[in-house]
Amino acid sequence: MLVIRPITAADFAALKHIAVESGAGFTSLPVNDDRLKQKITHAEHSFAADVTAPGDQGYLFVLEDTASGEIVGTTGIEAAVGTSTPLYHFQQNTVIHHSAELNVFNQLKTLTLCNDYTGASEICTLFLRESYRRNHAGRFLSKVRFLFMAEHPQRFSDRVIAEMRGAADSNGQPPFWHWLQQLFLTIGFPTADHLIGIGKKAFIAELMPRHPIYVGLLPQGAQDVIGQVHQNTKPALKMLESEGFIHRGYIDLFDAGPTVEARLSQIKSVAASKKVPVKIADVQGEQTLAVANTALQQFRASFGKAAKFDADQGVLLLSAEFADTLQLHDGDLARFIILDKA
Repeated sequence: MLVIRPITAADFAALKHIAVESGAGFTSLPVNDDRLKQKITHAEHSFAADVTAPGDQGYLFVLEDTASGEIVGTTGIEAAVGTSTPLYHFQQNTVIHHSAELNVFNQLKTLTLCNDYTGASEICTLFLRESYRRNHAGRFLSKVRFLFMAEHPQRFSDRVIAEMRGAADSNGQPPFWHWLQQLFLTIGFPTADHLIGIGKKAFIAELMPRHPIYVGLLPQGAQDVIGQVHQNTKPALKMLESEGFIHRGYIDLFDAGPTVEARLSQIKSVAASKKVPVKIADVQGEQTLAVANTALQQFRASFGKAAKFDADQGVLLLSAEFADTLQLHDGDLARFIILDKA
């Protein structure tokens, strides 16, 4: 089975391998030993902390193949972004230039540097090794975060965001980046990408344009990708949109990818999740369920058809193997959602 659990220090080598495999543009997992160790330590402290309101916590999970013990994916949640290190976006706006005398009325799009998402919770760091991208594993890796958030809502903001990777050219470089580099930053994309990954973001406030930028003045190639996602990111965006996430005009500074948002209580998987007692039984359901225990440091979640909700009894029937994987016993509470596509 595939099981989600909190990351531990013993997972460092696996996390570094994933950081290398994920490639450029995956800034939440930089190929930097100190930064990766720091993220693991921070996650361990976050899971152990007694929290009544979201703060500087980061919850990083790994997906483990129980048959081999191999770590095959990651997924994470930041409780409140921008509180310790500023989080920047461009906000898209429209300004009106109007002359009644000349009978001219122009609507012009602008981009303005902002910190509007400060304090929001962010779902992030989702990566699944290519050989495991099948049989609901990707959907599970994304949606399992909502099971955790539904169970521990006091740890998260009511506003949840997700930054989507922007469009790239044939060389893997974002077209939006080129004009920004030439006019303001004069450093290469890999360098900027690395600096952000290791938490050194001061250069953004120091070098980025402080005044609104007229989109019409940008090169056409840069204009064309504003708010567009990378080809490989389209399925992830579609999944989040089905959960109720929407784009309100905020984009990434460097690749112009959209940031989408939703209210925690209105996220489909949060609202649809059920918390019920467990009953161990020999069961084979018709639907694939994603099931999680209700723990923190010992959080476990998995998915499969060896689970079935008995609405008459109000209990979740789980096979012995499924229950054991989640460290659950008869009478324990579990939270679940249906994983099959609607």
